[in-house]
Amino acid sequence: MSTSGAPGLARRAFAEFLGTGLLVTVVIGSGIMAVRLSPDVGVQLLANSAATAAALPVIIVLVGPVSGAHLNPMVSLVDWLLGRRNRAGITARCVAVYLPAQMIGGIAGAMLANAMFDLPAVSASTHDRSSPTLWLGEIVATAGLIAVVITLPRQGRAHLAPPIIGAYIGAAYWFTSSTSFANPAVTIARGFTDTFAGIAPASIPGFLAAQLIGAALGTAIATALYPARAATAGPEPAAHPRPVAPEVSDARAV
Repeated sequence: MSTSGAPGLARRAFAEFLGTGLLVTVVIGSGIMAVRLSPDVGVQLLANSAATAAALPVIIVLVGPVSGAHLNPMVSLVDWLLGRRNRAGITARCVAVYLPAQMIGGIAGAMLANAMFDLPAVSASTHDRSSPTLWLGEIVATAGLIAVVITLPRQGRAHLAPPIIGAYIGAAYWFTSSTSFANPAVTIARGFTDTFAGIAPASIPGFLAAQLIGAALGTAIATALYPARAATAGPEPAAHPRPVAPEVSDARAV
């Protein structure tokens, strides 16, 4: 997996920790600010989605050259799975390091957002999100995200990942019933804040299951459309780091 001059695993793990933490900070912080500025739920969601869609490309650009900016356990797992045959993705060892870094980073981001707005650093959310319609929304949101993440490099357009992924997440806030978490690390972290963006701990397992189904569906769709990387894509700069991600390119994404 490693190539000459590629960042070490510790530095890549830190990038995933930092990027995921920043993402969660934006999601929760903008939600808190939106509620404080407007009593209208539609305006609150608009502010929350706009802030996330704007910040996500910036975060991807910040940490992408170091770790690939997965920021999402599903992206890391799919990258490892698709890259096993040709060794194009991250290794199992990287997965074992990335996933805890993403989870811990997300929780740290939730604590930071709470603290910035003078709330308890940790407070269990009471926002129930357990219903089949919301789970279906998460399947759709995650499938779309993973499909985009896989498809872009296979089209030779990995350089477009930051704005396109940001745009997808911003839109998915509105067209999915779940408001598009699409990210296990973000989902778990949002259980640590009893605010607009929170999710009750009891609702988290259903969302995680839906995300797993969505990731499998998105992978199947993308690989059916694009069985292999585009021949015209040209060589990538290195096996790691890559502009946004390896076989895939996320980020949250959320």
